[in-house]
Formats: sequence, structure tokens, C-alpha cells
Amino acid sequence: MERTDIRNIAIIAHVDHGKTTLVDAMLKQSHIFRTNEKVAERVMDSGDIERERGITILSKNTSVMHDGVKINIVDTPGHADFGGEVERVLNMVDGVLLLVDAFEGPMPQTKYVLRKALEQKLKPIVVINKIDKPGARVAEVEDEVLELFMELDATDEQLEFPVVYANGRDGIAKLSMDEESKDLEPLFKTIVNHCPCPQGDADGPLQFMVTTLDYDEYVGKIAIGRVVRGKMVPNQNVVVTDGEGQRRGKIGRVYTYEGLQRKEQTEAAMGEIACIAGIGDLKIGETVTDPQNPEALPKIDIDEPTLSMIFYVNDSPFAGQEGDYVTSRHLRDRLFREVQTNVSLRVEETDSADAFKVSGRGELHIAVLIEEMRREGYELQIGKPSVITKQINGQKCEPLEALTIDVPQEFMGAVMEKLGTRKAEMVNMTDVSGYTRLEFIIPARGLIGFRSEFLTATKGNGIMYHVFHGYAPWKGEIPGRTRGSLVAFESGTTTGYGIFNLQDRGVMFIKPAQEIYLGQVVGESNRDVDIDVNPCKKKHLTNTRSSASDEALRLIPPQDMGLEKALEWINEDELVEVTPQSIRIRKAILDKHDRKRAMRK
Repeated sequence: MERTDIRNIAIIAHVDHGKTTLVDAMLKQSHIFRTNEKVAERVMDSGDIERERGITILSKNTSVMHDGVKINIVDTPGHADFGGEVERVLNMVDGVLLLVDAFEGPMPQTKYVLRKALEQKLKPIVVINKIDKPGARVAEVEDEVLELFMELDATDEQLEFPVVYANGRDGIAKLSMDEESKDLEPLFKTIVNHCPCPQGDADGPLQFMVTTLDYDEYVGKIAIGRVVRGKMVPNQNVVVTDGEGQRRGKIGRVYTYEGLQRKEQTEAAMGEIACIAGIGDLKIGETVTDPQNPEALPKIDIDEPTLSMIFYVNDSPFAGQEGDYVTSRHLRDRLFREVQTNVSLRVEETDSADAFKVSGRGELHIAVLIEEMRREGYELQIGKPSVITKQINGQKCEPLEALTIDVPQEFMGAVMEKLGTRKAEMVNMTDVSGYTRLEFIIPARGLIGFRSEFLTATKGNGIMYHVFHGYAPWKGEIPGRTRGSLVAFESGTTTGYGIFNLQDRGVMFIKPAQEIYLGQVVGESNRDVDIDVNPCKKKHLTNTRSSASDEALRLIPPQDMGLEKALEWINEDELVEVTPQSIRIRKAILDKHDRKRAMRK
């Protein structure tokens, strides 16, 4: 049986190609909001970090009604680091809207998410977005998309994709560039006509696949997924299975999406994207089934993590001064809670009770978790990121990334020189209206710390993206940071006089009147060795002058070390201390004599 009153579709695209903005326009034109209601832009990006960074981190569900057909829309992230979010939501839908920027064309993440969608036999609809952009090359981009489909071995049916031309920001869509259009009606019609209807056995025993977990303060854990077979009603007895074990449960409440709201329902039938509450210990990938016929659905296949960091309990001299949660028990509970909803993250306990190994898809993936934790009041310390290696056929292999860089011609030499030392191999080079697009295959560890160097080398004019490529034999040593650290050799409050006298030694990370401790890294040295310094030095009164009589000191503004920059910058013997109010860099061993002893060992 097929349900003609529902369409389930996911919006997939490279980062910043306009997914969330297009969903905004679809919601506005479906009268989800009242016309006089003031609506925030990018209403789907509900998290604080998503709004600040302008990126989607978690996939979100919504629905719109069009001519009596309910269209369930899933907005997905565009960053490769959140690829796990994309992989699992594709199980909920029958078709995908592939969004491509009319200027940039298909980018690495476009290829990555499209491959996943084609493997799942989903029906694609191509939307060429931002057609109003200066330099938009619509016809060329359309050809590039077709080439990409062929390269990914799309079936003949998948190659017959409809194309819609859109400007998500202004909320218009058309089926040919010559048409006049004032709304998204052509896009809605294309979705209704070309996205397959959900198919399945409406009267069979229940099968419901859990693909996302949410939490509500009133009803507790909420599982979101698709009803693959049968129907669900409140207070129904069920069996939860992952194919290996089984346990009994009872559905409390059943919800479906209407616009941005979850509405309580008396039933959810086959083909519907629904939410259930009442079963507390559900995990992503499990199947909620009928007790008489407990059949598990195939497991969700998620790519493995490629990067890991060690999270430590904060044991610096300032521990416990700024955060609420500082013990290993707090840290452990929070990390294991995150794993339940963040499918591509792994947490392992180490030999030490105060340290946990956290593995994810990339620096951004783990940095977002750290940022969320510090906002919740946690204090912790993080070690240098390291890549996860594998033994394949007895050989040590490391993860590779496909790196795409867009730079003006004059910076090309500097970028290629920097990537050469990081063991990158160039695979393609094309001109895209004024920019040169360079494509490389590079070891994942070669990218650690590269972003800040890249922005400096291109004077902020370059754009870089990378996506997981695969594993290959270890490429040998890659040189790390060439400069040492300036390390404070006593605790105290920094002074303008003390910092002024150190400016010739390197780049400072601190301001005057800042509390620091012994062993804290206060700057980057000009030399390749660590130097112990004292930025707390005061200018003392002498019998010839007062301590305040000198001319005004000219201090160079300190370099701002944000979380990601600090994680990229540190060496093996350093840690990043993260608290709700501060990000500090410190030596793992604070006392300089102990450090020297450890180095001799």
C-alpha cells in the first residue's frame, strides 16, 4: 500500500548553500506563521551555537501542508563533521532535495551526502539555489551536477531528476530560468509530483525505527523516527529490539509534526514521521515492534570516527573557581549522556579514572561538544587532537581527507608550499570565475593546525572545505609547530610593565591585570624552544624615579586564542583548560624542574 497524503523529504547540501534559509521560506509560505508574527531568520537553527556560527549542527524535523498533502521536511547539517546526522536521517525519507549553489557548484560535501542518498535508493530533486548571486553560472552548474550523478553511478531512474531554480532568501522558485515567479509554488508541486509516496504494510505488525532522540522536561526522552509498518497508539505495549537483545516497553504518548510544533495524536500510521515518549532507555538504531512479531529493521550504518582527544578533569590551580561541575563523575556522566544522541561520537574510559578518550569526525565535531559543556557549567582540560589509525592487512593506515580550496591566483604558491610539507597530493585544479579551485588528498593529521596558517597565508581571502576520503598507509612524519611557548614561572596578576618587556620575545596571549598561574602558557615564543618568563613583574620605585613616572607603555594587542585555535596550536606536552568563563593553555606538568626531569626520562 502507498500513502498519497504524505511525502517525506530531506534537504541535503554542502555547508552554506542555503538549506535552512530555504526551509524558512517554505514555512513562511505555508502559513505556519501568522503574517503579522515577527519570525527569526533561520528558525530551524534553534541552538545558540548554531545561531552564533551560522551553521546547522543537529538535523531538525518540520512539516508543511500543500493541497492536502503533508510534506515532512528534514533539515540536515552541511559540515562533514556532522555527517553522522545526515546518514541516520536518510532512513526516514523517500526522497532528497539536493541543494547546489548557483555560483560554487557541487562541493565536497555535496558529493558525500549525495553518495549516501543514492546508496539508499532515494529519489533526488535538484534545486539550484542563489540564482540571484552575482557570477551565478546556472547552466554550467547543472552540467556539473549531472556529471557528479554519473560519477557516483546513479541509476537511470535517479538520473531523470527534475531541476528547480530557486532563490531561497527571497522565497521564489521556477522550473526554467525564463519564467517569472513570485513564490515557491513550483518547488512544492515538484516535491508532490516527484517525491515517492511512503510504501509499506499499513495493517501489519508495528515497526518503528528510532533515528533521533530528543528530551522534553515534561515527558522525558522522546524518540523520533519513521513508522515503517503498521501503526502506533498511546499506551500500546511493544518490544524494543536491536536484532540481538529484546526488552518490553510501553508507548506513553504519540506525536507528529505540524509546522514547528509537536502535536499529540491518537495514532501514527505507516509512512508517518512520528515521535514517541514513555520508553526511557531507547537508543538510536533500535526498532520498536509488535510483541507478537518482534522483527528488527536493518541497523543504521554510520562512518567511524577519525579523530580523538583526551578529556581530563580540571586540576589546574584555578580549578573549581568558575564552573559548577568539576569532578570526574560529572564529566563521565555528561560524556556518556552525549553518546546516546550523538551517533558518530565514541567515548572510552582510560587507565586513569580522571581521563576519557573522546573520538569524533573532526575538530569541529568535538569542539562543539566542548563549547556546549562549558556553557552548561563544566570545567575540563583537553589534550592535543590525534588521528585514529587502523591496521589494514598488517599495515598501519591513517585517515585521509579530500580537501578543496578556493583562493585568488596570487596566493596559490603560498598555499601549495604549506600543503607540500603536510604530505598533501594535488588531484585537480580548475578556474572558477576569478578564483582557482585546488583539490588535494591530505592525511587528516596534516589538517590539524592548518586553518589558521591558511587564513594568514591567503590574508583571509581563501575558502577551505574537507571531507573524509578513506584510509591509506601511514605517510610518514609531518612537522608540527616550529615555535616554542612562553611559560609563566610564577603565579600572580600580570602587569603592563611585565608584558611590555616580553613583547620582543614573541606573541602574547594575555592582557594586563589578568590572573595567571605557574606553568600557564602566556604566549608563543619567537624561537623553537620554550622560554620561562614573568609577565607579573612590577616596576619598583627607586631613589631616582617613581614607579609611575615613565612614559605610557605601548602594548601590542594580545592574540585571541579561541577554543578551536587553542586545540590546533598546542603541542603534546600542553593542555587546553576550558571553563565557563575562560580558555587557557597550560603545560601538562606545571613546575619547570619537574618538566625538565620528565624530558630527561
